[in-house]
Amino acid sequence: MKTLLITYHSITGGSKAMAQAVAEGAATEPGVHTQLLHASETNAEHVLNAHGYVFIAPETLGNMAGLMKDFFDRTYYPALDQLTGRPYAVLVCAGSDGQGAVKQIQRVATGWRLKEMAEPIVVCTHAQTPEKILAPKTIGPADLQRCHDLGAALASGLSMGLF
Repeated sequence: MKTLLITYHSITGGSKAMAQAVAEGAATEPGVHTQLLHASETNAEHVLNAHGYVFIAPETLGNMAGLMKDFFDRTYYPALDQLTGRPYAVLVCAGSDGQGAVKQIQRVATGWRLKEMAEPIVVCTHAQTPEKILAPKTIGPADLQRCHDLGAALASGLSMGLF
């Protein structure tokens, strides 16, 4: 059985909702075990034992949020040179742009020699004031459906042996 590891960090709930939608989509595919873990709970063993990955993070101050970086800091070297060719996707919940976080995650994935299987999904909340930035986030149905569909597609590709 193949394992799809979904690692996320969430500050205001947006990234968590996106991660849950990815997991729900992936769960529709028989023959694939979906492992949804917060970045603080994910270790190198989880990374090494997975066959594919979805990394989901909020963007803070133009970068991936700190606990997501901590996850990569803790797992990068133990997994280096052992993940070549495995599929991955990136999702970012951002106030305006999201590209800084996307690029940082892609750099890590490049170092691990992972293969990007979908265009990054950036959900923009348009939160631009301190109050709105810190407020709980609700992700709209269309964006949640995109996350769900990505999870289903990645799990299907793993199940069929496409990657």
